[in-house]
This record gives sequence, structure tokens and C-alpha cells, in this order.
Amino acid sequence: MLELRNLVGGYGKITILNGVSFSIPKGTITTMIGPNGAGKSTVFKAIFGLLKIESGNVLIDGQDVTRQTPRQMIAHGVTYVPQGRNIVPQLSVYHNLELGGVTAPDQDKVKQRIETVMDQFPMLREFRNRKAVELSGGQQKQLEVARALLLDPKLILIDEPSIGLSPVLVQEVFKTLIRLRDQGVTILMVEQNAKAALAMSDYGIVLELGQTRMHDKASNLLVDPRVGQLFLGGHVEEASPADAH
Repeated sequence: MLELRNLVGGYGKITILNGVSFSIPKGTITTMIGPNGAGKSTVFKAIFGLLKIESGNVLIDGQDVTRQTPRQMIAHGVTYVPQGRNIVPQLSVYHNLELGGVTAPDQDKVKQRIETVMDQFPMLREFRNRKAVELSGGQQKQLEVARALLLDPKLILIDEPSIGLSPVLVQEVFKTLIRLRDQGVTILMVEQNAKAALAMSDYGIVLELGQTRMHDKASNLLVDPRVGQLFLGGHVEEASPADAH
């Protein structure tokens, strides 16, 4: 569904990605882990057309979309949920949803999609007139994900969905992503909470120094001693993404 071929790029004269290559199949969750500075968020920005790609290719469903703009990537069915809060706190839940579809040419269709995502996230319908700032952290993250769904994406890039959330709310957000995966949406996630993220993912990628070091089933990475020592705080036994299906 998504394929990166030897991607090289960065900011100005600084190269961050030094040949990133991987592919992820449709209707799966893939988590990208790695140390700080490995280039994880930079991969997202490269895919979504937010930084300079020096060489290499980005393909969606076999079509080369390298160096296309964010608007063009949205047209290809890709949405991006950046790290941190990306809502307007003083606007209502409904108005925040409307903002998610503001670039769409067909606003009637956006209104239909808002109804659809509120069906998917009943909490949003219940609190549609409440200011976004009044929602809990987990509810705000659900609002961000729901807003990303307004353009009916095939692929969601989501950066650090657990940041600033309690363990209970993290599980709530992860369950939301699993539900979307089960509906056919493909998800590529960057997440510092590597153990929990891999446990609910189908595949995992280890990025280091701007290169793909490992790419395997998440269940295999969870029990790989190299991954365990570097990123999971020790070896992990009997953890499987199957538990999340």
C-alpha cells in the first residue's frame, strides 16, 4: 500500500534520512520505533510533502507520489496527524471537525463525513457543542483522529498518539486505531511507548541514524533481544499483536 525506496532527505543542507526503505500492506498497523534523532517524524514529513527529498521514491498503491504537496497527498488518500495537540481549544467539537474538511471542494460531502465519523466516535456526537478544551486528553486525541478521517483516507500517518496521556487513555486511543484498522484503514505510527505500540501492531520498523535497521512482524520484534535491550527495557516474552485483533 505504502512503499519507500531508498529515501534520502532532510532540512536545508542537513540530511536526516539516509536511505529509508520499507513497505506496509493495506489494512494494517505498523509502528516505527527508534532512538531520538533517528528520523522517525522526518519520514512522515517526507511522505506528506513537508520537506525536501533529495533522492528515492514514495509510492502509494504502486503510484509514484514523490515530492508531491500535502494537498496532493490528501487527494491520494493520505492524512497526517502530527505530534502534540492539533485542535483549536476554544472552538466546539463540531467546528473542529468542520476545520478538518475545510480544504475539500465538496462541503456537502464533508457534512456527510462529519455525521459518519460521529457515528464512529459516539463521544463526539455527545459533546458536539462542547469546547474542545473541555475534553479529556484521550477525547481530544480521538477528535484529532476523527478529523483526519473526514477526507476518507486510505492511510493515516500518526505521530506519538500517546504523548501526554495516562496509560488508561493510551489504551483508549490504541483501541480506536485498531478499530480503524479493522475497517480497512492503513496506519503508520511513530510511538515512543514501543512495547505497548508493538503489542497492538501488525508490523514494526526500527529506524536508526536515518536508515531502516529492522522491518518485521511486530510479534517478532517484541521478542527480539536486540530490540528488547535497546527500546523495550529488556526482553519481552509472550507479547503478540494478535491479542489486539
